[in-house]
Amino acid sequence: MVQSALPVPALLSSRAATDPDHEALIVAGTGGLTLGEWDERSNAAAHGLLDQGVRRGDRVALVFGGRDWLDYAVSWMAVLKAGAVAVPLSDRLAAPELAHLIEHCGATTTIRSGDEFRGPSTPVLVEADPLDLAQILYTSGTTGQPKGVAASHANLTSPPVHPKRRPFAHSRHLVHAFPIGTNAGQVMLLHALTAAPTVVTPPLFTPARFAALVESYAAGTVFVVPAMAIELLGARVQDRHDLSSVLLLGSAAAALPPRVAAELTEAFPNATVANYYTSTEAAPAQTIMIYDPDRPGALGHAAGSLKIADADGEPAAPGETGEVWLRAAAHSRAYYGEQRHDTFQDGWVRMGDLGYLDDDGYLYLVDRESDVIKSGAFKVSTIQVEAALHEHPAVSEASVFGVPHPVMGMAVAAAVVSREPVTLAGVRAFLAERLAQHELPTRLLCVDTLPRNAAGKVNKRELRSSAEE
Repeated sequence: MVQSALPVPALLSSRAATDPDHEALIVAGTGGLTLGEWDERSNAAAHGLLDQGVRRGDRVALVFGGRDWLDYAVSWMAVLKAGAVAVPLSDRLAAPELAHLIEHCGATTTIRSGDEFRGPSTPVLVEADPLDLAQILYTSGTTGQPKGVAASHANLTSPPVHPKRRPFAHSRHLVHAFPIGTNAGQVMLLHALTAAPTVVTPPLFTPARFAALVESYAAGTVFVVPAMAIELLGARVQDRHDLSSVLLLGSAAAALPPRVAAELTEAFPNATVANYYTSTEAAPAQTIMIYDPDRPGALGHAAGSLKIADADGEPAAPGETGEVWLRAAAHSRAYYGEQRHDTFQDGWVRMGDLGYLDDDGYLYLVDRESDVIKSGAFKVSTIQVEAALHEHPAVSEASVFGVPHPVMGMAVAAAVVSREPVTLAGVRAFLAERLAQHELPTRLLCVDTLPRNAAGKVNKRELRSSAEE
């Protein structure tokens, strides 16, 4: 048994016993779920699963969409109460990919929206050890096939939450629009279980709907991904909605471009803008950076341990670029069904990013290892070029990637969503004052939207294919 770590259902049972009427979750236009209802309904569903033959350690696929957060929360908890392993999956996945993931995890049961498993609402007697596997969450697959990341109960419930010091106590409501099946969405589900505010989500994100939700609930805490932040700013929602209640605006899934972070501080006048950096593999390890105009590109210090290492694993000096590794005090995660010592080593998780620490210990990312463009004798950081593109007054979104070149090996290409027509020559002239010659795009795609996966990350493989056509 792990000290100070509990099985996930024990957290719900203990909090429901002391605060059963606290509304844990609200889905706008659908309804809400109190802690007491969450506990009773998941008990009944867990008994139903056991009656259907689900046993301890079985993997159960949960296929739900954004309108189903309440039923999803009940089903997820029921699976854990039955001693089984939850496998959250979005119903937006294509049928072949969904079938592949269900087969990969070896799910014995699949629960979809509308499925009902009922039994008595009495507590379930299946006891889980904190070291038992609790969930398998699939990565976004931006650099290859999605990987199943396995997390124990101890990983999900650490660090323990003190009953009198619950997260985000400055808020009565926390608003987000993260999809089911993503790491960010699962973090919000755990916040519904452990944090002070009620967690509110729209069934579908649009800038107007999201801003109206923030205003109507006078939300003190808001979480977005950079793509959502860019849409909110592009729609000028602050001109039509009162966003003054927001005291904390958190961004996750990818680094905020500095210009976007700066504009968020203006759109949300009372908010502290925080950038959270982690991965599905590394959670709950993360870095947290309060936006600082003197360090616009920094990603902060680690909540846990952080190191920059060279290819041999030796620590890099301040200012020296190397591989980023994170380690949490909690029990680390692992890939389901495979040993990957190149990613997981003695509690450390290799992030797949290149970065460096400045003299004050702040983390700066250089690029994803797989995204670095090797053009002739130069290595080009796509993050740096993207940040410069976001400074262009006509550009609302940008993504940079490499395309084959007969002489240089790879050349820099960019895809932009613009507010007015732009040309390659004009963009290069603008960037020439900010970037080196070898960093300037040689190809420009003007698109209506950037292709993104369910986690909000840009699909650069799709952009590269379009650029090569």
